[in-house]
Amino acid sequence: MSAVTYELIKTCKQSGARLGKVHTPHGVIETPIFMPVGTLATVKTMSPEELKEMNAQIILSNTYHLWLRPGHEIVQEAGGLHKFMNWDRPILTDSGGFQVFSLSDLRKIVEEGVHFRNHLSGEKLFLSPEGAMEIQNALGPDIMMAFDECPPYPAEYDYMKSSVERTSRWAERCLKAHKRPEDQALFGIVQGGEYEELRKQSAADLVSLDFPGYAIGGLSVGEPKDVMNRVLEFTTPLLPTNKPRYLMGVGSPDALIDGAIRGVDMFDCVLPTRIARNGTCMTSTGRLVVRNAKYARDYRPLDENCDCHVCKNYSRAYIRHLVKCEETFGFRLTSYHNLYFLIKLMEQVRQAIREDRLLDFKEEFFERYGFNKPNAKNF
Repeated sequence: MSAVTYELIKTCKQSGARLGKVHTPHGVIETPIFMPVGTLATVKTMSPEELKEMNAQIILSNTYHLWLRPGHEIVQEAGGLHKFMNWDRPILTDSGGFQVFSLSDLRKIVEEGVHFRNHLSGEKLFLSPEGAMEIQNALGPDIMMAFDECPPYPAEYDYMKSSVERTSRWAERCLKAHKRPEDQALFGIVQGGEYEELRKQSAADLVSLDFPGYAIGGLSVGEPKDVMNRVLEFTTPLLPTNKPRYLMGVGSPDALIDGAIRGVDMFDCVLPTRIARNGTCMTSTGRLVVRNAKYARDYRPLDENCDCHVCKNYSRAYIRHLVKCEETFGFRLTSYHNLYFLIKLMEQVRQAIREDRLLDFKEEFFERYGFNKPNAKNF
């Protein structure tokens, strides 16, 4: 029996989206779900108590960063990531692969793994599939990711083909090196860029290895939204219906809805907290940049249709003042609101699936949000 299992509750008759439950050692996750990102064992400026208050069901932490600071041995000594950060709900850790490829300009890929430099100190480091498994086994998340290569966008077909084949070999090595399958589930990552043939090859390779779940990687890396949607349309049907599907690094409201329509169950992204620190807020009527001068005397909440703690208690004028003065409390308020907004959005998506009306919901949301307008401002 796998540590993590998927239960399909319903398929939306209108859209084909899936309503489901992911059962983990630390609780059940209702899907489709947005997962806040807690890179260094904390969602920036948020406490675990606040995340529970907004009903965050699962959070993501970063293998690469926790390996460097404080070190996976320290987290293991503390009793694992759950105890270390005082979070008793599910946790997912990525493999560290994306950071190795995105943060280090000096890297060399060999069959054994990747030689690169620490982005903080410049020291030489090496990470292999076996190393990524050792770190994640020590961290102790419910869900851990296989170590894969993350090619840039766009990538030539021949390079992508060799990269996909290497990722498949590395996935097999990850499975062999995984020491705690009884209480930690290891997900494979489907790569292949925008090439349908390579996505089919990658999915076939990984499905043959029988992972308990599958991620779709290599998207939201600079490609247009229509390319991402097209890739999802031909990739998600390649994955087993009885296992969770996770689209990595996606968190804009339109992409979450479009991803759910195309059969994705799990999403994560730093977007809501990153833009919050610039004073950019997600609201029911579109993007609001609260640091703009026009909000200096605006005593309304960030979103008059939102019932979060921030919107109930603080005005745009006050939040603008805090953000302009770079007060941490201002960043906390905008971060809380944005995370709450996405978590509630996914609750609405799940309800629309129950009612077989997700395409109608999308149309209403996009119209209200302004996504249907020419030159619409996205995130």
